[in-house]
Amino acid sequence: MTHPGPRNLITDVKGLRVGQAEDATARTGVTVLLTEASCAAAVDVRGGAPGTRETEALDPVSLGGIVDAITLAGGSVYGLDAASGAMAWLGTRGRGFQFAPNTPTAPIVPAAIIFDLLNGGKKDWGETPPYRALALDAIAHAGEDFALGNHGAGLGARSGFYKGGTGSASAVTDDGFTVGALAIVNSVGSPIIPGTDVFWAFPYEQNAEFGGRRLEAKFSGIDLDLPDDIKGGAPASANTTIAVVATDADLTRVELKRLAIMAADGFARALRPVHAPTDGDTVFALSTAKRALPEPRFKSIMRMGSLAADCLARAIARGVYAAETIGEMKSYKDVFSRR
Repeated sequence: MTHPGPRNLITDVKGLRVGQAEDATARTGVTVLLTEASCAAAVDVRGGAPGTRETEALDPVSLGGIVDAITLAGGSVYGLDAASGAMAWLGTRGRGFQFAPNTPTAPIVPAAIIFDLLNGGKKDWGETPPYRALALDAIAHAGEDFALGNHGAGLGARSGFYKGGTGSASAVTDDGFTVGALAIVNSVGSPIIPGTDVFWAFPYEQNAEFGGRRLEAKFSGIDLDLPDDIKGGAPASANTTIAVVATDADLTRVELKRLAIMAADGFARALRPVHAPTDGDTVFALSTAKRALPEPRFKSIMRMGSLAADCLARAIARGVYAAETIGEMKSYKDVFSRR
């Protein structure tokens, strides 16, 4: 048996903090996940148009494979600069690799971005895009509690027809393991079952965390063609759902790669279509390694991966459910309150 953690956030995995900052005028923002110590990590990229930094360093065959923070940002390629702010903050505090005495450390800060350049915000930032400064602001406010919806990197996001946002969820097993997910939902696909107000992720919902909507008995199935409420006319590279899943189970880098792969199925449980040519779907997976994984390991990894996918699906739905209308980007609650 499992149940959500006390916060129902990724920070229920002990040793993690999340900070967020926004630029309301530009309709963009940054979300930073900080680790209390360097953590083993991996990544899985499924979308056709990703925007990332340091992902190759997380390949299990590479030398590194650890992270000190992960940044998720708006701004498309400009948002990758959020990692520079986090890296500078960590470096001044001695985090990261130190190759010789009295030399700067080298923090490892992978990053992923969403495309929010066409959401109506004022983005005439010239030679000083705001993302490095936003990352530093986000870190200054980092903690175990953080807000969902129009916060951090989710401020300018859109999910299909609906306003997207920042979402998170967690699960605690009966034997004490914790798994959590953090998502920035900016998908071309829709989070809603066509012809209903029900989230695709509804079978995984806990305690009505995204409204408790359920299919009516008369529901007879869906048209298998693309749904009408996807993001219309989406240009290449203009959509992405990016995420982090975390656990306190002590996983190797190879096992974390499998965790990330399995967690990516959470996208498919919550959005339709998914992993499209115009999406940049990316999942980072990390372990705080606070609890030994029981044998047989393959069975325990299968369990953690299944929980990570479920948490990610829930986090996506929670991000959309918590979002609020901004201009022409109408929230789920506003759309269905009028029907």
